Amino acid sequence: MTKSRLSPLHPASLSATACGIGYLPIAPGTWASAAALVPAWFIADRFGPLALIPAALAALALGLWATGRIQRTTGEKDPGRIVIDEVAGQWIALIPVWPLNPWLYVAGFFAFRIFDILKPWPASWCDRSLPGAPGVMLDDIVAGIYAAIVVFALTFVM
Repeated sequence: MTKSRLSPLHPASLSATACGIGYLPIAPGTWASAAALVPAWFIADRFGPLALIPAALAALALGLWATGRIQRTTGEKDPGRIVIDEVAGQWIALIPVWPLNPWLYVAGFFAFRIFDILKPWPASWCDRSLPGAPGVMLDDIVAGIYAAIVVFALTFVM
């Protein structure tokens, strides 16, 4: 049951939906993960791949605030339009990519999406057991860490 709805232009809505990507009718999380590749490449190219760590932490902090605000306003537990968690998780998945390699970015994208969908433990525990914004955000952080491990292993193969 919803209490009310924030305007799509409210800062919490803009942040949580990754500037509106979360409003796409089909697979908004996948679209947000794909869109996150572009700024990740820019950040890594300009500042090095380790700069994705503070970027992901900033996205996590912003996501915790924005998601909490939306949850308190609407009464929804995990609205599908919230996709900033995918942005943060995707950026974590790409940290091991150096030098920049488009194939490893594609691999990181798919690895993150697979782990985000399958939610292996402890991602599944975060998703089911943590209340509020942490429950929405932290399962994607765990999926990003799992994907980063896969990407790290692939860097040796490529």
